[in-house]
Amino acid sequence: MATSTPYGIKLAVHLIVNDFGNIVSKVCECLLRRGTLSKALICRFTDLPQDKVKKSLWVLIQHNCVQAFALEQEGGGRDTTVVVTQYMVLFNNIIHRLRFSKFATLATNDLDKEVFEILEGLLQHGRLTLTQILDRALDSHSGGNKDTHRETFIKLVQNRFVERCPAVEPLIALPTDGETPAKKGGGRSKKSKKEVTLEERALAAAIPMDAERFSITSDDGIDSDEEKKEKLSGLKVGEKRKQRKVEWDSELDIMGGKKEPVWRVNFDEFINRLRIKACVEYARAEYDNAAAVILGSMLEGTKRTESEVSLSLDSIFEEVIKSKEGLTMNLERVRSSLEQLDFCSEVDDTYSVNLKDIIQKAQLEEVESIVKKRYGIEAFRMFRSLSNGRPLDTDKISDRTFVDKKITPQILYKLWKDNYIQMEKVTTGGPRQTDFFLWRIKKDNLWHQILDELYHAALNLSLRYVHEVDQDREILNLSAEKAPPEVVKRKERLKKVRILLDSSLMKLDDAIMLFHDFL
Repeated sequence: MATSTPYGIKLAVHLIVNDFGNIVSKVCECLLRRGTLSKALICRFTDLPQDKVKKSLWVLIQHNCVQAFALEQEGGGRDTTVVVTQYMVLFNNIIHRLRFSKFATLATNDLDKEVFEILEGLLQHGRLTLTQILDRALDSHSGGNKDTHRETFIKLVQNRFVERCPAVEPLIALPTDGETPAKKGGGRSKKSKKEVTLEERALAAAIPMDAERFSITSDDGIDSDEEKKEKLSGLKVGEKRKQRKVEWDSELDIMGGKKEPVWRVNFDEFINRLRIKACVEYARAEYDNAAAVILGSMLEGTKRTESEVSLSLDSIFEEVIKSKEGLTMNLERVRSSLEQLDFCSEVDDTYSVNLKDIIQKAQLEEVESIVKKRYGIEAFRMFRSLSNGRPLDTDKISDRTFVDKKITPQILYKLWKDNYIQMEKVTTGGPRQTDFFLWRIKKDNLWHQILDELYHAALNLSLRYVHEVDQDREILNLSAEKAPPEVVKRKERLKKVRILLDSSLMKLDDAIMLFHDFL
């Protein structure tokens, strides 16, 4: 599960307020701050009536911001259990609302312009059946008939940009004897074993297997008898086959949720492709265009979800010459470019690239640029000297960075005061005790702080955008032809401000993804 920060929560609430209003945002904020809750507890903490909480949860589920699951709990009597519906907020999916324009641009660039209409409908409405998707595309007067729109939809599913929605309310049963968590005080091997949270179990149970997740059924969307038999036979022995009736089944019937599969945008695929794009652009900026072409070709020739890519030199060359930029390269040119990449290793003419290493290098450079802009070039050199994590004393830092020893403590104190570096006071033994300070960087803590600062900046930009639009809302609907010169100037100013704020927010979001989504 994604961990949010204080300003990350405020940004998420702001996005929900803008799109769905105050009541829905109040329910969402309750889940963001308190974690997974039942409907009764949400009503208690928000002081909202049950019907408003229920409708708010429907809206959040419809737009993929909340996942419900049925939790089996021990009852009051002996050998009895009760099932309580729980609601967990999906923080990542809320923040993804900032990136809808990026997702649409990425899909149209990778496929064609025709996919925009289908994708836009899913981004706006959250979850739709195929019938609803096609009807909306036909009503948009964008051209094309039902068959062409269906082909476009199939293309999106085949490229994994669109997926079937997860189960509405998967059942999380009580752990069996073999699944009972280990008691505290066990051996070291037990400590190293990562515990699976309840939310992670619920998400894993809700998401269908890939064979079903990206499968397209018949024209009317109803599974055939053979498909039903296959699904039934796929159930594990002892698994409950009787589906529990959820309280919003009637509403899902209205939306076609039972009779026809419901589809949504696959955010994971978009993030994976944006991560690859960021790695390729990093290689281009740090090395040259040839390095970017080769890295991009390696990633295209493998599964996009893998963090580490390994290919032989011949396989890499085959992928490189498929692109226009790679047609002019020969085998030796590819080999020499691979050898200069710091994040690439070679064993027996097989080259391996770890995307995690690239992202970590890009993260460090992003923080260094922040330090340079905020504290100056001397602080930047000091921060870089400490970036390997090894503690250094004040004099050694001064010697390594060529900064005056009188100024060095002042700069280090500023960085320490803002939690960019950590300080430790050390006292030497002996007859003449002396004190000196060791300085170091704890990346995990600092990266979390940087992410919160980025959320804070994104929130400020979003609030400024809303303020600018509200301030000049009365002139937006005025015709530019008959408007006086003063109104025309105000409209031009508002247009420039919106473009500037939009572009700044998109650049800031690139940095947010670097620290939150790409690792």
